[in-house]
Formats: sequence, structure tokens, C-alpha cells
Amino acid sequence: MKAESKIYVAGHNGLVGSAIVRRLKKEGYKNIITRSHSKLDLTRQEDVESFFNEEKPEYVFLAAAKVGGIHANEMAPAEFMYINLAIETNVIHSAYKNKVKKLLFMGSGCIYPRIVPQPIREDYLLTAPLEKTNEAYAIAKIAGLKMCEFYNRQYGTDYISVMPCNLYGPGDNYHPENSHVIPALLRKFHEAKINNSPQVVMWGTGSAMREFLHIDDIADASYFLMQNYSGDECVNIGCGQDMSIRELGELIRDIVGYRGEIVYDPSYPDGTPRKLLDSSKLFAMGWRPSISLREGLKETYLDYIENSKNYRS
Repeated sequence: MKAESKIYVAGHNGLVGSAIVRRLKKEGYKNIITRSHSKLDLTRQEDVESFFNEEKPEYVFLAAAKVGGIHANEMAPAEFMYINLAIETNVIHSAYKNKVKKLLFMGSGCIYPRIVPQPIREDYLLTAPLEKTNEAYAIAKIAGLKMCEFYNRQYGTDYISVMPCNLYGPGDNYHPENSHVIPALLRKFHEAKINNSPQVVMWGTGSAMREFLHIDDIADASYFLMQNYSGDECVNIGCGQDMSIRELGELIRDIVGYRGEIVYDPSYPDGTPRKLLDSSKLFAMGWRPSISLREGLKETYLDYIENSKNYRS
């Protein structure tokens, strides 16, 4: 990518997309194209085709998606499948029709089977059944990465797919039921602190193992790969270390300054027992994350405090 390149970031108001825009601006790119959902509904094929015909972007970061935690995925699997499939097919096909030079598709670590050897290598994809609690979302993301692979094979495009681990950071969705684990816990522990609640109830047993990466690191890795990688196989993006949800809860309790008890409710699902990505392929290219979990959580908690008036629902 050159300084004057036209770059479209789909999903620029989301957690990942906004971080990618910040990263591009930091590098001096000024011709960044964005559209809010009210101006461009990516699930509408005709609208997406008109947008690409008009703007003719040279590079695309496809970070737009419907996302959510276990509860949201269980409650609305049809929405998670339809919306994500529609976004992917419309953007990827329009990119091909308008001769986009390179496209990065943002996938998810949940594409991998529920039970596989750890850490999870890219070639473990489709080797065993998926986790049922987010199966619809995972299938949609698998379809997106396979589209990139097949368009490369049939049309000679340069589309790459990246699979990040669990992401977090400022500007996250802090909804108490529909958010991912870190923002949900930050809000839960904060509210327990200010309300002097004697205990916080965490969903599941706390035994599930997860890997977490700050959004600025995923944006940095995505930019790095757009500059340095081409290929059909997806690329895992993680930090190389995981922790139990129980350990995460204790860390967040410490950062928030909550002094009460943590209670676990095993009637809620844990999800996949362990999800640690093998990021050795990316690390071998020369990229490493730079933000520690503790420092990233402190920053994210400050963001929640400063913007908590916007998170009443």
C-alpha cells in the first residue's frame, strides 16, 4: 500500500475497524474510505455494488461483522449466520468485480473445532465438530475465509484471512448479556464495587481457558500482514499465552478494586474448554504483540469509567 492508496475499512465504527483506522492514520494514510451503517447497509447487495462502483477502493479491510458473546450467539444464531454471510459475500464479490488489489478478511478463532490439540494450528480447521454455542457465527466466518481462498484460486485475487483470538480494548460493547467476557466482567465488577455488593456471580465454572489480545495489537498485526503476506491459508493472530476465566476474573477484580467474593454459576455454559492459537506462523514473519494483558485491561477499564453513562442498558 502506498500513502495515496484508497483504502476501505468496512466496520470502521466497530472495535476492530476503529483500531485499524487509527493504525492507518498513524502510518500517514489519508485516503481512508468509511461508511456508517446508516449510509451503507453491507447486507444489501445492490447497495454494496453501487458503493464499490463509485468509490473504487484499492485495498479493503473487511472488519464489519455481527459479533457477541455466548449468550448472544445462543439467542440469535440465525441472525449471526445471515448477517455475517451477507456482509462477506457482498463485500468480497464486489471487491473482485472492481479489481481491488488486496483484501484482508477478519475472521475469528472460534472457527476451529471444539476439541483439538493445543495450541491450535491453522491446519486444524474443519477436522472435528464445532462448539455448539457459537456454531452459526463460526460457520459464517469459515465461509468467508473459504471465499477468499476460492477467489484466489479461481480468479487470481490477493485476499488474505486472519483469525484472531479473543479481542478487547477501549470502545468495546459493555452490554451485561450480549458482550464478550472481558467487557462484561469489567462492567459487572465495577457495578458491584460502586453498589457495595458482597459478591459477583460469574457464568460457568471458570475453568475454560482463553487467550486475549488488545485491539491495537490486532490492528498492528493486520497492517503488518497486508504489507508482508499473501496466501490462501489463514493466519492466526494471538499472543501465545492463555489463562482460565477464573484467573481472568481475579485479575479484573484486582484492577477494578473490588473486594467482594466471586461466585461461579455452572448452570451457564463454559463454551469451548480451551482456545489457544498457534501464532508461530505470524511470529516467524517478525511480528509480536506489544501490549500486556494487565496494561490493556487498565486502559479498557478507564475507558469504561469515562464512558459509563453510555452503557446504561
